[in-house]
Amino acid sequence: MNDFLLLDGALLRLVDPRLLRATSYGHFTSMQVRDGQVDGLDLHFERLDRSTREVFGRPLPEDRVRADLRAALDQAGSGDLSIRVNVFADDELHLLTRVGPPMAPGTQPLRLLAYQHERAVPHLKHTGTFDLTYYARAAKQAGYDDAVFHTATGELSEASIWNICFARGPHLVFPAAPTLPGIRQQVLQRGLESFDTAPIPLADLPTYDAAYLTNSIDPALPVASITTAAGTTTYAPHSPSATTITKAYASLPAQPI
Repeated sequence: MNDFLLLDGALLRLVDPRLLRATSYGHFTSMQVRDGQVDGLDLHFERLDRSTREVFGRPLPEDRVRADLRAALDQAGSGDLSIRVNVFADDELHLLTRVGPPMAPGTQPLRLLAYQHERAVPHLKHTGTFDLTYYARAAKQAGYDDAVFHTATGELSEASIWNICFARGPHLVFPAAPTLPGIRQQVLQRGLESFDTAPIPLADLPTYDAAYLTNSIDPALPVASITTAAGTTTYAPHSPSATTITKAYASLPAQPI
């Protein structure tokens, strides 16, 4: 007997059951493509290879990923896209590339609700994202825009689908707690003349001038507030740190696929 899938009791004839492995055990990277170029493309290649070696015990050559990305651009007939590359395996290594329209960065600062939560194997961008969606949904049901996480010892780490950083004057500070090293965060750090990585206790949130969220869609989305069990810290627009971030990104051109 061969594997097959039913959706609401009806046979799915055109869907390969193997694709379920792409969501059950694997890893991925997501990127925004503009004019056929990607910020930190080399970092995406490095992430995919490093994670494939750890998760599946074999390398993932850059040339193979680049060929699939170019195939996605050719199929779409556009250089402006959202792309997600999932890596999974059976007897062979497979790349599942999902292509969609480009996504614009957010324009409104977000109100975050803090939860004690630490992701499993946080250094990998793996497919176990139930917890991220669960807490993001819970935060929205409570009247906030999204969730932000802290450790059992009260150190802020990351948000549901973002890295987070804080500013004192023009200087940026990134959490030292275990997090996923996001590609956009790494790009930002490349462009900074200096930055710190340090523990950020919840009690210290009011000592910072601003906070920003970063991911493949949002290079630097300001945080409006963070609510913890002890109360709410609010942040106003902050020109010195915003200028630092703008200069950092401007110093690093996007890389062609």
